[in-house]
Amino acid sequence: MEIKVLGTGCSGCKALYETIKQAVLELGNEANVTKEEDIMKIMSYNVMKLPGLVVDEKVVSSGKKLSLGEVKELLSK
Repeated sequence: MEIKVLGTGCSGCKALYETIKQAVLELGNEANVTKEEDIMKIMSYNVMKLPGLVVDEKVVSSGKKLSLGEVKELLSK
């Protein structure tokens, strides 16, 4: 599983990145978690509200601070 957190370094983006790492650890998923801070690459996903969450190249969330439970639910699909 390839997971990307899209954001320019704001506190919400950093918080989502940490929440994602925690969810992956708790679920025991094999996942590569990265942060994408390049605005041109972020725009290529058509994400206009940050933070954005991309799982296996599909945008699954944008503009929301997700809870640990919400992240786990998204990653379990």
